[in-house]
Amino acid sequence: MARRAVITAGTGGIGLETALGLTEAGYAVTVVGRNPERGARAVDSINTRGGETARYLQADLSSLDEVRALATRIAAEGELEVLVNNVGAMFPDHTRIGGVEASFVVNHLSPYLLTETLLPVLTGRVVNVTSGSVIAAKKVFDDAEPPGGYYGFHWYGRAKLANLAYTLDLAQRQTTVSVLAADPGGAATDMTDGTMRTPKIVSPGLRLLWPLVRRTFERATSGPAATAARPSILAATDETLATGTVIGPRATPVTPNRTAADPRVQHAVRRLSQKHAPLDHVPDGISN
Repeated sequence: MARRAVITAGTGGIGLETALGLTEAGYAVTVVGRNPERGARAVDSINTRGGETARYLQADLSSLDEVRALATRIAAEGELEVLVNNVGAMFPDHTRIGGVEASFVVNHLSPYLLTETLLPVLTGRVVNVTSGSVIAAKKVFDDAEPPGGYYGFHWYGRAKLANLAYTLDLAQRQTTVSVLAADPGGAATDMTDGTMRTPKIVSPGLRLLWPLVRRTFERATSGPAATAARPSILAATDETLATGTVIGPRATPVTPNRTAADPRVQHAVRRLSQKHAPLDHVPDGISN
């Protein structure tokens, strides 16, 4: 029986390239996304390459209820070798989903909830896709929203920082699977082609330098998706990599972000995660 792998936001861009790479490595991949038409095209693209047959599952990963339903369905099918949490979104305007800031929901709570719910059936590894934007994030996690004004890029980075802290925390507190992070660097995606072209996503100081900031964003996101997928593919398939490893944009291990590795930050993120995405049970190793 083929080893199974699930890739969220796997119907295009970096996620689809990750799915192609895992198919080449011998996995039967499931790509998850919102749009059935994109899902069908992704599956066709994967299956034309040969290998194990791919499939598509529809789920809106911004809805925690749909994340729970997705996890229940996948778990009912038995052992899962690899989970790649590739989902990510940046919101130019302050948005809430179910009363919680949207970037925190999509970039952290959604992969957190999917991972924790699938842990009982996971047998190999979890790969959480991170971002270099974590360095521009506010590092306060007293609540889902940081103090101060809303700026999409910085709040996206903070949500990714929360998820990276969770990744490193999970790697330490359980031993049944390996847990790694992968930073794709940048590639041309729907997010980079749209949201990252508006100056309102950055703080007022950076808006004054917008032509320079915009060119920096454009250079950082001009690479092909296939190259950006290499860190995730490596993290998912290289069995020599230890749990807690962070793979950088050059597809080599890098030093984890210092804030994400801070036990105090990890504890704060853990409490927020439990508060806003409660589990049916509290897994071993978690304390309130």
